[in-house]
Amino acid sequence: MSKAKQKTAYVCTECGADYPRWAGQCNACNTWNTITEVRLGTGPARQHVRSGFAGAVQAKVQRLSEVDLQQVPRFSSGFSELDRVLGGGIVPGSAILIGGSPGAGKSTLLLQTMCLLAEQMPALYITGEESLQQVAMRAQRLKLPADKLMMLAETSVETICQLADQEQPRVMVIDSIQVMHLSDIQSAPGSVAQVRETAAYLTRYAKQNNVAIIMVGHVTKDGSLAGPKVLEHCIDCSIMLDGDTDGRYRTLRGTKNRFGPVNELGVFAMTGSGLKEVKNPSAIFLSRGDDHGSGSVVIVIWEGTRPLLVEIQALVDHSQLSNPRRVAVGTEQNRLALLLAVLHRHGGLALGDQDVFVNVVGGVKITETSADLALLLAIISSFKDQQLPRDLIVFGEVGLSGEIRPVPNGTERVNEAAKHGFTRAIVPIANVPKNPPKGMKVQGVRNIAEALDLV
Repeated sequence: MSKAKQKTAYVCTECGADYPRWAGQCNACNTWNTITEVRLGTGPARQHVRSGFAGAVQAKVQRLSEVDLQQVPRFSSGFSELDRVLGGGIVPGSAILIGGSPGAGKSTLLLQTMCLLAEQMPALYITGEESLQQVAMRAQRLKLPADKLMMLAETSVETICQLADQEQPRVMVIDSIQVMHLSDIQSAPGSVAQVRETAAYLTRYAKQNNVAIIMVGHVTKDGSLAGPKVLEHCIDCSIMLDGDTDGRYRTLRGTKNRFGPVNELGVFAMTGSGLKEVKNPSAIFLSRGDDHGSGSVVIVIWEGTRPLLVEIQALVDHSQLSNPRRVAVGTEQNRLALLLAVLHRHGGLALGDQDVFVNVVGGVKITETSADLALLLAIISSFKDQQLPRDLIVFGEVGLSGEIRPVPNGTERVNEAAKHGFTRAIVPIANVPKNPPKGMKVQGVRNIAEALDLV
């Protein structure tokens, strides 16, 4: 009898598009070198049925007005910062994906969470990368309650689901999805096919059994989540834990959430006893020293549902290179180049022969445009070597024609700054509150020229 021929396919790891043969560029997402070979099984087709992906055993057509609007009850994870990022708590039957660089503290955070949840409900922790002894040693070092949490060291998804049917947990952790595998897929664990199918299998199990499953995912060198993009599409919530291994603070940010708002931010501090919540992150990021030099200003950014005060620093120095350097840490480098061009055209300040370095203190990453005005004022302060007032906060978006545009939640930003003792603010003219906080002077500006006259 002749041996069955091994079937192969070629799948893009970024968007999940498949091709009959290998190609250098994906035509769907236009990325290069992302198409990889996937070996398909030669055995009989899989026995599990793909219907009922969202939890319904039998599909039924009904009108939109007839859909049951009963709110799904959430339960707390034990950490208010984690609950904030998840939209108010963990939803039963949801599939949550948490990613982060090695050493960020993903396993530590989940172990702490599971030990707290095990005191209230059945909880199962599946480890595929560490032995049970290693996890137990970590729990002992962190002084966590370990008498009720159920543990399992397994990488077969079928076996995990069979044992979960016996134990009936309400919440499960899969650490990590890259080492899990299905027996009827011939490719190695961590490949595109295995990651995609195991995530889909676990998501179906979560929906059909009303079990909350938290999956751990690795990240690539550029910081994106490893595996195909369809992995992020099939899950309900995706969060990222960022932070340098030599730094103390970790930030937890939501990038997708079907049960709540996105772009929420949670802040944790890594201590000897595990991750601790930071209730007032603005006070942490504003821990400035006694020496207050030029090129430093405080900005108010909006993260999810709350304002956050951070310090931004700029250093402008004469360049010895033919092409001066533009370095931005914590903000977009292209945005920095754009603002320097606006400053030259509408502010009359040429920095073509100067190196410009920008840093956001505390490791915070700014993704909104409300920091434009503060960034320009910090650059001007460093270039002229003039200190900005220590009690000054700044926010506002800068347009290409030099105008200062308003930003959302302007009044809330000013009130948050007043709570921390700031007495002066430079904001867009449209964001000046009708009733400013007591003891605070709020000055509105329309363009860059007016802002330069105030500093």
